[in-house]
Amino acid sequence: MIKLKGFLVSTCVVSLFFISCTYPIQIDTQQVSPPVAPLKESTALEQDKKESSVIEQDIRESITLEDKGQEETPVSIAKEEDIIPQIIVKGESVSPSTEALQEHTTEELPSDKKEESDNESRENSDSKESAGENRNQEQTDEALELLNQSQNLWERGDLDSALGLLDDAYSLIIDLDGDPDISWQKDDLRFLIAKRILEIYTSRSSVATGHQSEVPLVMNADVQKEIKRFQTSEKSFFISSYKRSGLYRPMIVQKLKEAGLPEELSWLPLIESGFKIKALSRARALGLWQFIPSTGYKFGLKRDVWIDERMDPEKSTIAAIAYLKKLHEIFGDWYTVLASYNCGEGRVLKVISRQHMNYLDNFWDLYRQLPFETARYVPRFIATLHIISDPAKYGIDLGDTLEEPIPYETVAVKKSMKLKDIAQNLGIPENRVDAINSELRYKITPDTGYGLNIPTGMGEKFALIVDKIPKAKKPGPAYVRHKVRRGESLSVIADRYKTSIRAIVAANHLRSRHTIRAGRWLKIPARGYKVYKTKTSKPTVQRASGKIIKYRVKKGDSLWLLARRFNTTISEIKKLSSLKRNSLYVGQVIKIRNGFYVEKTSSSKTYTVKRGDCLSVIAERNKISLARLLKLNKFNRKTILYPGQTVIVRE
Repeated sequence: MIKLKGFLVSTCVVSLFFISCTYPIQIDTQQVSPPVAPLKESTALEQDKKESSVIEQDIRESITLEDKGQEETPVSIAKEEDIIPQIIVKGESVSPSTEALQEHTTEELPSDKKEESDNESRENSDSKESAGENRNQEQTDEALELLNQSQNLWERGDLDSALGLLDDAYSLIIDLDGDPDISWQKDDLRFLIAKRILEIYTSRSSVATGHQSEVPLVMNADVQKEIKRFQTSEKSFFISSYKRSGLYRPMIVQKLKEAGLPEELSWLPLIESGFKIKALSRARALGLWQFIPSTGYKFGLKRDVWIDERMDPEKSTIAAIAYLKKLHEIFGDWYTVLASYNCGEGRVLKVISRQHMNYLDNFWDLYRQLPFETARYVPRFIATLHIISDPAKYGIDLGDTLEEPIPYETVAVKKSMKLKDIAQNLGIPENRVDAINSELRYKITPDTGYGLNIPTGMGEKFALIVDKIPKAKKPGPAYVRHKVRRGESLSVIADRYKTSIRAIVAANHLRSRHTIRAGRWLKIPARGYKVYKTKTSKPTVQRASGKIIKYRVKKGDSLWLLARRFNTTISEIKKLSSLKRNSLYVGQVIKIRNGFYVEKTSSSKTYTVKRGDCLSVIAERNKISLARLLKLNKFNRKTILYPGQTVIVRE
């Protein structure tokens, strides 16, 4: 007998959903007795009788017509007696003797023989159809009997045996062929079995205290593969994450107990975030429990210009528990719950509904069809539980010391202040204040009133110094928007906005750092980006008197790149070339002033860049250090040089 695993419930949920949409019935699951169609009288026998009567009548009429004007002979009687038994009697072949046929054959005999052959074929087909109907009905009745027996076993507390009978019943009904006469019975039984399995599994998943059952531990090749990773390439990650768990896991365990969920789920943040409260994924999932913004909002996590509660360990834990409970109500087993937590319940339900078979035995039937990351997620969590339960067995020394949570108290503040200033006035490290106020996006308290966490015992001191702490400005927008121009690369854009390529890639979920499309808008992290106002005083540098040249636009050129190459401005290029727009096309001829900024001193010496030159070559050729060359021209090591460009090599 096949033993049902927990994941069968997830398929039952899907079955309940689709069947109930098509067959909106209400059934008492305690007294299961779905209507069963009465067995019909053999349709083949009725058809035989009807056809026999018709053929017999046709023969009698034929005899009457032939006998008009002739003497009666025994031929017609013998013919009638020979033909009728062939139709009525099953399993026999009754035919007149050869001599009688030769002596008394009439013109009608060939058509009669043809009709006999057709009737025999139809009789065989009807007989097979009747046998198939009987077999389908027998399987349906047997499945119903197994369903009723499972009810009795369930009431006696033998849940495994009850589930085994339901497993057998389900196997019977999915093997039924497409007989329309019993299709409604098949669908009703599917509904009943699915509902009964869900009820039994729910009762089995709850213990006397009302707490959900523990997450089952399995060991298979996929779990072993993840254990191997934790033993080798990810060993340091596992150990450091385990040590950080001491900061938050006591609180998580307490919340799980209050909600009646398995304590093992407290290790989920280890594979989600490594127990880092500010961990950010490529999918913009943030915090200890890795909520994306939409899911966080759905479960009550606030996010605005000041705070992001996904980074608050306690608030995000409460939201995660609510989400896990909801998923368990949908699927019933923890493996599928964890898969849904990783990729979303909608994705898992779609995969289940696309199955070619009508039911799944357990989670591992679904496993291979999930996204790669999710397919690793569940074995990774199981591997974590195995190692935590017996680290010595797997050769991992977790140590005896865990990081301890910082006890804190909450005080009300009504002005925006930097955590740095608060820590400085309290005489404690900034990271201690930051750790217990992790939801503050820019380490600044909101100006609308906020519950600030400070280390326990420092409330009175804070009340004395709060007025001395300067008021902080409201943080600006987190991003600036940039439209990619033809020829621009991420390195050029990152250099322009004083940020990194990695930050731009993460902010825009780019799959590759090497390819960006012209015309696309990018979000550029605004930290470190400053807008400098133009000074009204006379500048210390002036533009050299370069001549105006004609330049033919090449593929990849943009006004911004050309202005940078020739050390001019976009507005000046547009003015000289009478351009109304910023767009260029290949082959277009524009005017550019070929001039570069140089110091206004008579002793300045310049060098014109040639093809193949680089900064180090120019420095060596002019006998100056590379650092001096960079300083004179306000370059950095990543500055791109172009042929014809003028650089200062000596003051």
